[in-house]
Amino acid sequence: MNITSSPNLLIRGRWLIQNAQTIIPDGALLVSDGRVARVGRWPELRQEFPALPVIGHEGQAIMPGLINAHHHSNGITAQQQGIPDQLLELWLLSLAGRRPASVYLATLLSAARLLRTGVTAVVDVHQGRGSAAAFRDGVSQGLHAYDEAGMRVAYAAGMAESSYLVWGEDKAFLDGLPAEVRALAQQRLPGPDNLSIDDYFAVMAELQTVYAAHERIDVWFGPPGPQWVADNTYQRMAALAEERGVGIQTHLLESLYEKLHGPRAYGMSTVQHLDALGVLSPRFSLAHGVWLSEADLAILAARGTHVSHNPSSNLRLRAGVAPLNGMMAAGVSVALGMDGTTINDDEDMFAEMRLALRLHRTPEIDGPAPAPEEIWQMATEGGARLLQKEGQIGRLAPGYQADVVLLNLDRLLWPWTAPEAPPLPLLLTRAQAGDVDTVLVGGDVVLRGGQPT
Repeated sequence: MNITSSPNLLIRGRWLIQNAQTIIPDGALLVSDGRVARVGRWPELRQEFPALPVIGHEGQAIMPGLINAHHHSNGITAQQQGIPDQLLELWLLSLAGRRPASVYLATLLSAARLLRTGVTAVVDVHQGRGSAAAFRDGVSQGLHAYDEAGMRVAYAAGMAESSYLVWGEDKAFLDGLPAEVRALAQQRLPGPDNLSIDDYFAVMAELQTVYAAHERIDVWFGPPGPQWVADNTYQRMAALAEERGVGIQTHLLESLYEKLHGPRAYGMSTVQHLDALGVLSPRFSLAHGVWLSEADLAILAARGTHVSHNPSSNLRLRAGVAPLNGMMAAGVSVALGMDGTTINDDEDMFAEMRLALRLHRTPEIDGPAPAPEEIWQMATEGGARLLQKEGQIGRLAPGYQADVVLLNLDRLLWPWTAPEAPPLPLLLTRAQAGDVDTVLVGGDVVLRGGQPT
């Protein structure tokens, strides 16, 4: 036995899913001081540790915590607030009609929903407005909520510097509007006390210092997108991210109009432009990437830049279907995100995996189609790479954090399931958030009986 700390818990299940390739029947894992110490067969581990407490049983599957690589903790969805799905750019304008809500409460509610669907780590993108004090307070509330929920988070906070109304000169656009419409549109512009870019970096430096040693929380840069953020701001973020060991996540090439904007604004694709700025790296991730070209994919693969694939949101907001098969063929590191806008408006990570599995199947018999193992890998180890935590989370192996989900199998297997049916396709095809029973993060139980602790 090679355990350097005190073993404190055994977890048992019908299947122990270590990763997409390795599944142990009648498996168990030993948790010691928040990490996986051993994996193996239940009879052998129980015989070796007969006095340890046990959670889980033969009617459950043990799986690694899922990783949501791009999210907005809205709490109450846009649909619930009377904002219907529509073209992305029009939808973004419609969000101005949302009722104000406590960042803390919205984030805490969203975190509870994530835990209930087996998500133990997330990249949450927060866009601040208002004064520097208001921005700091909003980010602090979100961080406090995740800390209280017991989740892992990379909290990617950002701000827009321009293009509040249109991509380009807001003033020229306003000058062309009728007076009554102009007055209404001006309400979307920042006020005189709105935080400056220097204010933003000062707040980020403070919070990144405060949370530098936190075991579960990282504070990232979250620029909303190149159409709203200056080139030198991206460069400044990239330099600071490298210096401080944090990440950057931005929205990129989500809509057709974003694709058209790049050549008009830069004389090249937006990915080529960011590469020319020198900001693409393994610390950089982009959300969506629906309109990435083959040349763009080659650049991303060469730079080690990650993509969060968000199929539900892309469909709901008429953005399109991202080239997932092309991403994988090019060797791009791909993770999976729910974007706070899932296909059934319910933040179910299993449904997101299912959609990703089925959406990208081509009709040719020898055409590309994602395998269940590839989708599982995106939602686990692909997310770990994007989060800069490869080798720490995303699988259940000795030395990894004990981020563990126990999934009830009764509904999945009812009324009968062939004993030879492979577990992973079965879970991807049939599992739902409601099947999640217990969730541990770092060995601590944060969800029990489907309810947050």
